[in-house]
Amino acid sequence: MKVEVAQDLYPSRGDKSGFIKRKEPIIYGTLEQFKNAQLDNKEVTFYKKNGYLIIKNLLSFHELNNLKNEAKKLKKNYLEESENPELIREIDSKIVRSVFNIHKTNEIFKKLCYSRKILNIAEALLGSPTYIHQSRMNCKDRFDGKGFYWHSDFETWHSEDGMPNMRAVSCSILLTDNNEFNGPLLLVPGSHKYFIQCPGKTPEAHYKHSLKKQEYGVPTKDSITKIIKKHGITSFKAKAGSVIFFDCNIIHGSSDNLSPFPRYNLFFVYNSIYNKLISPYAGTKPRPEFIASREH
Repeated sequence: MKVEVAQDLYPSRGDKSGFIKRKEPIIYGTLEQFKNAQLDNKEVTFYKKNGYLIIKNLLSFHELNNLKNEAKKLKKNYLEESENPELIREIDSKIVRSVFNIHKTNEIFKKLCYSRKILNIAEALLGSPTYIHQSRMNCKDRFDGKGFYWHSDFETWHSEDGMPNMRAVSCSILLTDNNEFNGPLLLVPGSHKYFIQCPGKTPEAHYKHSLKKQEYGVPTKDSITKIIKKHGITSFKAKAGSVIFFDCNIIHGSSDNLSPFPRYNLFFVYNSIYNKLISPYAGTKPRPEFIASREH
């Protein structure tokens, strides 16, 4: 029997380092879906052009306090863990960097990620029902929280998880103020319109290192220079309770937190049910379920 092999629209992790123009829509939703999500034409147009959308004060004071308390308890519990793969520490340190799979292991975070005021926006942008591809709490402790180098999430999800198309959206929820001092999210507006190929063969179980410091699946300095010279850089600075939705393919990163102010964010990735994962395009084994959901 002949086996159908999905065409790789965005080849990466080889010898080439270049740009491929995006081959699918940026926004899939209908006017009715945008209305349900309470998104106006100006916001939809901004997202389509820039690849992200900031919604300030989406969470109430009560919601935010509950989430902050839960985040503190979660971190405290995981500090005592030693072998849990869902816990990612900073390199050569016991400091918590990320805690994955929070939508399955924590009822409060699960309720948040499926709340209609967030889910409606994700479904409007993707134009379909969704599921959680990945969830985590990102921690940047004061003085010691390390940054994330420039990258496109889709490049990794495509190469290492087998996500076929750019039909996913990330949602970052601020539990603390994000400012210019504590390593805010940096984005390259408009970069979501181009796929940047990343050279280098992917090692097996790459995630064990990349979740602490990514070395494969990152654009070359020349590619980053070109895209930033064309589109510039913006930073996501906002008060706790604000939310940013950003396209799965936008180039982004963040610097170290050198300030005395911690930065804690929740991170949910919504993927269209029409964009389910297949075999990783890099030819590696699929990453674990807690990083890239296949069962649900």
